[in-house]
Amino acid sequence: MKKILLFLAVAASVISCKKLADNEFEIEGKVDKSLDGKKVFLEKQGGYMGFVPVDTVQVKDGKFVFEGTVTDPSMHFVQVEGMQGKVQLILEHGSIDVEVNKDSIQKSKMGGTYNNDKLQEYYTQLEVTRKKMMNFQNVHKAEIDQVRQNGDQALMQKLEGEYKMITDEMSKRSMEFLEKNPKAYISALLVKQMLTMGQPTEEVRKKFDALAPEVKKSDAGKEVLDMLNRAAATPKAAPDAPAAPQANPKTAVGAVAPQFSAPTPEGKNMSLQQAMGKVTIIDFWASWCKPCRMENPNVVALYNELHAKGLNIIGVSLDKDAAAWKKAIADDKLTWGQVSNLKFWEEPIAMQYGVTGIPATFILDAGGKIVARDLRGDDLKAKVKEMLAVK
Repeated sequence: MKKILLFLAVAASVISCKKLADNEFEIEGKVDKSLDGKKVFLEKQGGYMGFVPVDTVQVKDGKFVFEGTVTDPSMHFVQVEGMQGKVQLILEHGSIDVEVNKDSIQKSKMGGTYNNDKLQEYYTQLEVTRKKMMNFQNVHKAEIDQVRQNGDQALMQKLEGEYKMITDEMSKRSMEFLEKNPKAYISALLVKQMLTMGQPTEEVRKKFDALAPEVKKSDAGKEVLDMLNRAAATPKAAPDAPAAPQANPKTAVGAVAPQFSAPTPEGKNMSLQQAMGKVTIIDFWASWCKPCRMENPNVVALYNELHAKGLNIIGVSLDKDAAAWKKAIADDKLTWGQVSNLKFWEEPIAMQYGVTGIPATFILDAGGKIVARDLRGDDLKAKVKEMLAVK
């Protein structure tokens, strides 16, 4: 009997495991059978809309399969027709399992290969903190709406302080995962996130140096190294010298702001010239940037108060996901012009203006000259009122 059971176990193993060549992958997906016949898209980041389709299959009996070849690990996404959101996975050699939750994309699971097991482990570790974030937003919804409507500074500072405690907890969990998993592809993305969120370059360099050689050689690792090298090549002021607002002389205070144009959310083109007013603010931001989103109520209140008197704003987003960009514009009630090439930190306008961290703002006079930059809250309001000669 034991021999028969052993034979059956081995046979089942042979049936369920497909032999793949070193450069082949297979994604075996599960989804609710109610979605049979729906298309499933395998996508990667890129293109005008932020994502580029790689392959398309259909759901049959609650299952779908993607097959193909791959050279190096890279982040990809699975989206089921009719469902909101995408499931992240790391495309790499091997059999990858994806279980799509039709009710909550956040509860979807991935695994089967080393990097996808690690990706799932990372998301599982963050789940407790993510729930705290969602609970905070639900509990304080009325207060958040109040801040967005009237720019209540005291209330905003209170909410920012409470929310920062949660985000700090998430950052701590991310750093703990990064330190324990130098061989995971997701660790390169976490190092990149440190850099894009304005962490000190020296600290980011230490984390990058601790990554495994194969992770450093990945596409994400190479991108981080390139960003670190560019940051190191940027001239720095002497320790006792006053901080310059901008190293690029073309966008320094006193210079005429360089002209630009880019697509709007509607797919049309808008230029800086079209957005000019008596006073114009160029606002660099992104839907994923928490400090930007927390500052938006201030900017909305300022715009509502002073637009009729000559204040104009043009937002330049460093988003990649068009849907997330459009949703943030609607959620935060940003009624002024918005543009983006959806290229993240490779946004041409941000590079043109030397922007390496967001939020970043440039305040222009009626002639297009940069008179100030990176002002926030009361300081921004006071400067705009001074320029418009409004008490």
